[in-house]
Amino acid sequence: MTLDALLVRAARRLAESGSPSPRLDAEVLLCHVLGVERTWLYTWGDRQAPTLERARFEALVAARAQGRPVAYLTGEREFWGLRLATSEATLIPRPDTETLVEAALARAAAPLGRLLDLGTGTGAIALAFASERPGWAVLGLDLAPEAVRLARHNAALLGITNAEFHESDWFAALAEESADERFALIVANPPYIAADDPHLGQGDVRFEPASALVADDQGLADLHHLVAGARRHLEPGGWLLLEHGFDQGAAVRRALSEAGYAEVASLADLAGHERLSLGCLASP
Repeated sequence: MTLDALLVRAARRLAESGSPSPRLDAEVLLCHVLGVERTWLYTWGDRQAPTLERARFEALVAARAQGRPVAYLTGEREFWGLRLATSEATLIPRPDTETLVEAALARAAAPLGRLLDLGTGTGAIALAFASERPGWAVLGLDLAPEAVRLARHNAALLGITNAEFHESDWFAALAEESADERFALIVANPPYIAADDPHLGQGDVRFEPASALVADDQGLADLHHLVAGARRHLEPGGWLLLEHGFDQGAAVRRALSEAGYAEVASLADLAGHERLSLGCLASP
């Protein structure tokens, strides 16, 4: 069987299983098995599929047909042009979160500064920002030791040296009175899904860690905690940027305004949904 025929059959199976992107999933999985880029498949699709690689590919397709995320099957996901190692201990980086990176970069015009990424997971946000602002010191914190190890691994793989990662329950590891632990930017993609949200039983989310997805108070508890806590760790004039659900913008803006942040606003992702809200700590 040729590689093209193998892909057609795999894509059909994935379509029947409900994959939203069956052909793309099949191509990514086959490239992973063969150790090639997708452009190689377009050139050499008439080649015969090697027996061992075909068996490995079909096993991955079967797992994907059961719903397992492609990023967990391949152990990697591209984000901001960076190839990141993934793990079932962390969320899968998503394109929507690049909106948060863009907003942070737009508020980082100074050549030097400090950024704090809370709940860093794979390190996606921290590493994307650090790759664009080499003069900035970036700190990523996460409660899960597995996530911290993965983020450090990704930094090493990418050769990014201006980002470091440590364990912390949100702000707990930071000294509140230390000038060295104040930041020009604080960013986070925290848990923001309500425990009874039906989306938790759909798609890739079924396989991701609930601790990184679900928050009390209809998904707003961690967002409120970050709004309150960030004031003690922002420099005067510093910005807090928070990713949230598509229908939570008004609630987060209200929390920011009530906490005394200035220039409160929400920004939309590529689909036009309010994806993040932000506010500035006014100078005294």
